[in-house]
Formats: sequence, structure tokens, C-alpha cells
Amino acid sequence: MNHGTVETADVTIHYVTQGAGPDIVWIPGGDQKGEDWAEQMAAFPEYRNISYDPRGAGRTKCRPAPPWPIPAFADDCAALIRAVAKPPVILIGLSMGALIVQEMICEHPELVRLAIAMGTSGTKGGYLLEWEDAEIRFARSGATLPNDFAIAHYALLMYPSEVLGDDALWAKVKPVVEAAYKDRDGAMLAAQWQACVEYSAMERLPRCTVPLHVIGFSQDMQTPPARGRRVAAAAGNGTFHLLEGLGHCSMFGHKPEVVNAKLREIVAAHG
Repeated sequence: MNHGTVETADVTIHYVTQGAGPDIVWIPGGDQKGEDWAEQMAAFPEYRNISYDPRGAGRTKCRPAPPWPIPAFADDCAALIRAVAKPPVILIGLSMGALIVQEMICEHPELVRLAIAMGTSGTKGGYLLEWEDAEIRFARSGATLPNDFAIAHYALLMYPSEVLGDDALWAKVKPVVEAAYKDRDGAMLAAQWQACVEYSAMERLPRCTVPLHVIGFSQDMQTPPARGRRVAAAAGNGTFHLLEGLGHCSMFGHKPEVVNAKLREIVAAHG
């Protein structure tokens, strides 16, 4: 991968690129870095793959202190696209990254020709709201989870029962969980999650004409697929896809080939 930075008034954005061709921009989820998309980038060798570290993660430096709303994260993404890519681009995001995808097609539609949001939701409510609020309050209290407990706790939210019940699969994906949550800065974690709790584009999505494909995972505990189905239904040009047996982060180390095949199918359908 090639590395670089883009400077804006507020942020020094660290980004990575790989390959050559039309641009795909991969937007990480909370607690992820651009380099985490390596398996997905390798599946699209005929494209120039671009990703970056969002505010609060990796090597990106943000001068304004948190909280940072999702529109600020989207402005960073838009600045990166204008500086590095040749828009309009294909935009693919997971989790918090999928919320940034929604904001991009609402407020920066000229930069996007195809949008794919994975493991996403609209307005937060019920259990999801109570859980994320509790996580934020815990992090802001100054309390921290021991590393072994953090890995066990967040693994339940990242991977499906197939992984948790298979010792070899667990050994394969455990480093992914460790990279995201071992020794994680609680303040930065809370800042990213607060942005997710507060965000909703549901009232604006019906006016969006950029094709939006929402991918849900049947065993996703963080964003159950019913939430993503509502986002696709609300969008002016939305389509929903369900991948069976996968969890929120199954594309990382579990079954990337299944997710990559669906992504290639969607991209190919749009030329």
C-alpha cells in the first residue's frame, strides 16, 4: 500500500491507496483504520482502492476536540476524494463508515456514483440506543476494560456463532478484535460512538438519487439487518441485500470471499 496525507483546516487525514483504475473509496467503521480493508482491496485489483483513518483512529490527527458529528466525518471524506480521487467514485462503508456513506450521498452526491452501506442503521432506538449509550457512558467515566475482557466482549458483537464455536476460526479472527479494542483510547472510542448514536439521515434519504445498496448480515448483533432494510426502503434509489450466517465483521478474517463476491456483483451491475 502507498501512504499519504491530506490537510484540511481541521484534520490531517492519513490515507492509503492500492492499485490503479477507477476509484473505490473504502470508509472504515469505528475503531478501524484504512489498512484494515486489505482483503477487500485485493479483491478489486482493477480499481484504485483508497481508504483512510477516520477521526479518532489510526494516524489521522484532528485539531478540534470531540465530539465530532457524522457530517464532520463526511466532510473529511469529501476532502479526501477531492484531493486524491477522480470523482464520482464508488463509496463503500461499514458500520460508522456506512453512516458516513449515507451522509455523503445526502450532502456530497456529486462525488459518488454508487454507494454501498454495510451493517448500517437509521435512527437509533430500543436496545441499540441503550447499548451504545451505556458504552459511551462507561468510556467517559474513565473506566477501562481489561484487555482480555475487552476482546471477549467485543468479539460477541463482531462475529457470528460459527466463529465463536470454532477454535480455529476464533484463532484466525482474534487478532482483528485485538487490533480494534486492545488498549483502545476510551475518549476516542466514545467520540466516534457518540456521533453514531446522534446521527440519522432518514428524513433526507428519500430525496437521494445516488444508487444506495445496503448489505445486512443475518447474525449482526451491532446493527441487526432489519435496521439496514429500513435504510434501503427509505432511500430514493435503495436496494437491500441479506448475507446469511455472517456477523458485523465477518468480512475481516471470517468469510471475506462471501462479502467480496456480493460487492463485486453490485459494482458489476452498475458498470
